[in-house]
Amino acid sequence: MHNLTSWKRQLMRFTLLVAVGCHGATATADEDADRIVSVGGALTEIIYALDAQSHLVGVDTTSLWPESAQTLPQVGYMRALSAEGILSLTPDRLIASAHAGPPPVLEQIRSAGVEVSIFPEDYSEAGVINKITAVAELLSKQAAGTKLAHTIRADFQQLADWRAKLTRHPKVLFFMAVSHGAPLVSGRDTPADAMIRLAGGSNAASDFSGNKAIGSETIIAAAPEVILLTDISVNALGGLDKCYQLPGIAQTPAGENRRLIVVDTLALLGFGLRSGQAALALAKQLHQQPNAAAHAE
Repeated sequence: MHNLTSWKRQLMRFTLLVAVGCHGATATADEDADRIVSVGGALTEIIYALDAQSHLVGVDTTSLWPESAQTLPQVGYMRALSAEGILSLTPDRLIASAHAGPPPVLEQIRSAGVEVSIFPEDYSEAGVINKITAVAELLSKQAAGTKLAHTIRADFQQLADWRAKLTRHPKVLFFMAVSHGAPLVSGRDTPADAMIRLAGGSNAASDFSGNKAIGSETIIAAAPEVILLTDISVNALGGLDKCYQLPGIAQTPAGENRRLIVVDTLALLGFGLRSGQAALALAKQLHQQPNAAAHAE
């Protein structure tokens, strides 16, 4: 597999050099640059923001922003990757979130001669900045990375200034997924928990860590003032009105006051370039008075 992949890569580069030579031009650094597969929506956003998207030959299914990323070949969901699908794109490097896997697949990709760069997930401003800095370094885009990091710091500072004015922290419950069974709710040590706190709220599911399916009695006992749902879940259920009919919702302050808010899944959970702005937008929604404004659709 390693020899075959290396042979394909060399053949592609040879073909490129011949084609360029036939036109009387000289190959540039970009033409001979790394072919990259990006696994993780936040990483893909950063690559585009650094103006390095010409290197991308494939992305995973969480890479939804910017929209042009959706036109690239997809390699599947980050936690269920296939070595064959990724290697078929003859990449030089795989850039991936720490959530990517399974591990044997990543090892198989390494064994095929592909550089694998794994980026840790830290649900904080520092985590976003570190991710930008590391990707910029890897792509030799340090100047662009410094400029981008400055912009992101300004977003988080605006959020911090707004949060400093708050006098209360409403109880918020986040539904990671909703079906006809018990909703999957995010507790401590999750990106949703971090975003709720950044937005000046308190997690109504802070008594457990990770994501957990909970029943209607637990939802009622949690007494959330606001319930957050992903756009994916709401669309799957057939709209926001259907969500108010879920068991237990009507018996919560959130249900009584029509305080179910729809959020962009990647913007809320991805901890990437839009996180500061997304948290500020969420903060403004969380701290509206009940029934004071329409919900985000």
